[in-house]
Amino acid sequence: MERVLEGFDERAKEVSDYFAFLRELEQQEVKLIKDGNISKIDTELAKTLKATGYLLLYNLVESTLRDAIESIFDKIQTRNISFDNLKIEFKKMVWKNIKKRNVEKLTTKITILSQHIIRESFDTNDLFSGNVDAKKMNLLKKSGGTRQKLGDK
Repeated sequence: MERVLEGFDERAKEVSDYFAFLRELEQQEVKLIKDGNISKIDTELAKTLKATGYLLLYNLVESTLRDAIESIFDKIQTRNISFDNLKIEFKKMVWKNIKKRNVEKLTTKITILSQHIIRESFDTNDLFSGNVDAKKMNLLKKSGGTRQKLGDK
């Protein structure tokens, strides 16, 4: 988490420096030189510079939150904290993340998992919706670990 705070402090200083520059520019303590002549700031440019400041603030918040969550996930992994020991809110986040992932990759990468996930995720109503065909039966046989196809002798 110390890395997160260091990153925040560094980016916060950059944002603070930018707003200090804008203040100096607005108060004409800093001059713009265009084609060798001192130039005033166009009002549209001033609006754009201020809007950029808000984007910098947004990026500061977003990157800090991203780094903090990443740090939490890293700690969970390095300390081998079990899913069962996570707070319910964090478990929900993990489930939402799983939904976004490729099932093929997850299936080969996840090797240790509680038996409850199998029991709780199974619903017989999901097997067939009134239409049983050989393709679906072969798929179920394959997922059940058998190798014989329907129609094979």
